[in-house]
Amino acid sequence: MVRENSLQVQDLVWPLFIHDQPQSQNVDSMPGVQRLGQADLLRECERALNLGIPAIALFPSTDPDTKDELGSESANPDNLVCRSVRAIKERFPELGIICDVALDPYTSHGQDGIIENGYVVNDRTIEALIKQAVTQAEAGCDVIAPSDMMDGRIGAIREGLDAAGFASTAIMSYAAKYASAFYGPFRDAVGSSATSIPRSGGKATYQMDPANSDEALREVALDIAEGADSIIIKPGMPYLDIVRRVKEEFGFPTFVYQVSGEYAMLHAAAQNGWLDLDAVMMESLLAFKRAGADGIWTYFAPLAAEKLKA
Repeated sequence: MVRENSLQVQDLVWPLFIHDQPQSQNVDSMPGVQRLGQADLLRECERALNLGIPAIALFPSTDPDTKDELGSESANPDNLVCRSVRAIKERFPELGIICDVALDPYTSHGQDGIIENGYVVNDRTIEALIKQAVTQAEAGCDVIAPSDMMDGRIGAIREGLDAAGFASTAIMSYAAKYASAFYGPFRDAVGSSATSIPRSGGKATYQMDPANSDEALREVALDIAEGADSIIIKPGMPYLDIVRRVKEEFGFPTFVYQVSGEYAMLHAAAQNGWLDLDAVMMESLLAFKRAGADGIWTYFAPLAAEKLKA
């Protein structure tokens, strides 16, 4: 009766890794997480529905032979993500599907954009992102989630989706995505560890400086103005102050991503007997709600859902 905040299964989004192999593979740095083959992907989607998890988010580990400097495979209507979306929607049309929009799973250099003269170029990258977003919407994706952090991409993608007849396809923008050291296991899982860019300094040039918080408010304001339907803050626990500031400033649908490094470190501490995994998992998720998050992307989603339904 006196609890101010609560966590519900409906708050959870389950990120899933997929690959183009029949058998699933363990992700060594993320205990309990796999790169899923299609049969196992469909099984996990059914599990999500049975647990009441409203949506999944797909992240591909793509065949190296399909990668090039331009990330061309991202706009292939028969790529791994699009095939997976169609298969899921055929079996489980009621399950929400969120698709990442960024080029890093498809580029040979692992960057989120197209490189020219040693720099990631903004406008040419946006052209590729529009094609990727429309291709995913055509496959049946419900929510487009641009994670690339290029300037102006939300407005451009919104225009592109509307022009292609997908005005009802929502955009959940990674509005405040920090250049964080907590992404390491994710990059291992999808095989997108970036090579260096000779002149620019890599992803830190387009992702946010961890020292900044006022900048996050400016980035969120821009994405809302450009037509985002909701926003994501990433990572999670080290940035609870950002979640709180954004929610108080805008009152806008705000999600937070409990990223791979957060998941891995809690597992590692539990495996060493230093922490109770179930307890710290649930406490960490509740902290996101207390900070103001409306929804949480977490690899703990099925375990948390089982605890909440018990």
